[in-house]
Amino acid sequence: MSKLVTVVGATGVQGGSVVNALIGVEGYRIRAITRNRQSEKAQALQAKGVEVVEADLNDIASLKAAFAGSYAVYGVTNFFDAYPAVGKDKAIEIEAQLGINLAIAAAATSTLQHYVWSTLPNSRRVSGGKVVVLHYEGKNKVDDYIKSQPALLQKTTFMWIPFYAQNIHYPWYMPFAIPTADPDTLYQLQATPASVPWELAGDASVNVGLFVKAILDQPQKTLPGKFVLAASETMTAGEVVEAWAAAQGKKGLLLQVTKETYYKLWSVGAETMDLSHSYIELTRERSFAGEDEAVLTKEDLGVEGLVSTAALFAKMQERS
Repeated sequence: MSKLVTVVGATGVQGGSVVNALIGVEGYRIRAITRNRQSEKAQALQAKGVEVVEADLNDIASLKAAFAGSYAVYGVTNFFDAYPAVGKDKAIEIEAQLGINLAIAAAATSTLQHYVWSTLPNSRRVSGGKVVVLHYEGKNKVDDYIKSQPALLQKTTFMWIPFYAQNIHYPWYMPFAIPTADPDTLYQLQATPASVPWELAGDASVNVGLFVKAILDQPQKTLPGKFVLAASETMTAGEVVEAWAAAQGKKGLLLQVTKETYYKLWSVGAETMDLSHSYIELTRERSFAGEDEAVLTKEDLGVEGLVSTAALFAKMQERS
């Protein structure tokens, strides 16, 4: 009998990747959770034979109904959904509550054997309180809630998904030409050095799902309460810029500017992006190493078929 995997945010990058990785895989069937069953993306999933169910992350009763009968649930929230409209403190509060609602519904699902929760490291604890990354905080509150529920913790895998290659499209990451400078060089501005090493998810639209499949296929490794780093590779911030430029036959250069300049350039995304960069600059190899817990990697789980950051950049260039 096939195991029912219920995927939250199935029309988004992460959830969509999970759906794509499990479609047609023997032993699994998929239920996609979305806010709007009539959306174009939801209808595309239905056309592929995926069961699509509406649920509201603010409504625990709707989540319990949507999770009913599930063997596994993939849970994800998005800090950036609320952040531009309500600001950082409220956005953290909202994300934490939505994530706790998911956990409550998962815990109430009698058939549940595996809960995969998409989260991020606890920057506050790892850095000793020196750097607190905004879009990590709400997820960390959910982590603590799950850890306070012994029965749910036994069924949970915490998955950390680092920098998507697709993030290059955001204005604060997109390298640009400077008319008065070398025309064959693309530049990016950050308030941290080019040498900062980043864990990278590569093509998140493919790789997230491959990691989730590996997690579900190997519960003996990923349960109870284990952490998985869904990274395809490690590159420095400068190497990411170079890879993007190389896909276009150009050179790439990351220029470090003052924090004052950086914050003036990017009034909306500057604080949360700079805090994440500063956290990694401070903690380096510890940034995704966890506090005390061991962290499983692609090698530990034997994840194959990952699409690297450079490979996705090359594909993006071919499509343009």
